Amino acid sequence: MDFIIDKLFTQHELSSLRGEAPTPLYYQMYTLLKNRILDGSIAHGTQMPTEQQLAEAFNVSRITAKRAMDELAAEELVERRRGKGTHVTHHYDPEPVHAPLTGMLEKLASMGRDTKVRVLDIGMLVPPGDIRVELGLDGDDKAHRVIRVRSAEDGEPFAHYISWTVGLERGFSMKDLETRVRYDVMKENGFEVTRIDQSMTAVPAQEFVANELDMKVGEPVLKLTRRSYTEAGRLVDILYCHYNPKRFHYRMSISMDDYRG
Repeated sequence: MDFIIDKLFTQHELSSLRGEAPTPLYYQMYTLLKNRILDGSIAHGTQMPTEQQLAEAFNVSRITAKRAMDELAAEELVERRRGKGTHVTHHYDPEPVHAPLTGMLEKLASMGRDTKVRVLDIGMLVPPGDIRVELGLDGDDKAHRVIRVRSAEDGEPFAHYISWTVGLERGFSMKDLETRVRYDVMKENGFEVTRIDQSMTAVPAQEFVANELDMKVGEPVLKLTRRSYTEAGRLVDILYCHYNPKRFHYRMSISMDDYRG
C-alpha cells in the first residue's frame, strides 16, 4: 500500500513526527491518517498500509504505528480483518454550506488592505502527487507554489498559507503577491473564479507552521483548505491556510431568507 503513502503525504509530512512534541508520536500519526480519511482522500473500502509499512514511511516503531491504527479502529474509521488487512469504513459525505462568492471575495480584499503579507517562497515546482491529481497535471507538469505569512498591523503573524496555482503567465511575483489580492492576479490571467469550496478542521501545528506563527509544535491550529474553480468547472487553485486560534477567529453569517422549513 505504498502508493497511498506516496500519494497522500509529502516527504515533509512523513518526517514531521517529533518525539519532543507535546502530543505522543502515535497520536501525531493517527491525526495525519484520520484527517485524510475524514476529508475523503482515503476513500471508503480502501485497504490501509500495514503497520510495518507505516512505521517505515514515518520512521517510527511498529508499536507506534499499531497504536495509531488502534485509535482509528476504536473510532470505527477503519476495520481490521484477520488475513484480509485493514480497510477504511468511514463514508465521506460532505455537506457544504453555500454562501455568495461576491461577499467572500470582498472579505478577502478587505483582509488584504488591513493586514500585511510576507512571501517566504515562490517558484514553479512539480506538486505532490495528491495535488497534481486534483489539478489535472501530468508527469513533470509544474504549478506555481507560494508560501506566505499574514500578520496584523501590529506585526503579529496569525496565518500561514501554501498555495498551488496552474495556468498563470504573468503577475505572480513576490511584489504582486505582497500588495495585491491573488484573485485579481488570476483574473488578469484569464481565470474568472466563480466557485470556491472550503473545508475546515483542527490539526496539530507542524514545525514549519509553528515557527512562523510563534506557536509550539503540536499546538492546535485551525486548518482551512480552499479550492477555487472557473466557470467551466476547472480547478485552478488549491490553498492551505493555517491560523493561530489565539489570534484569528472565523465567523460566518448565513441568511435565512431562502429557508423553507
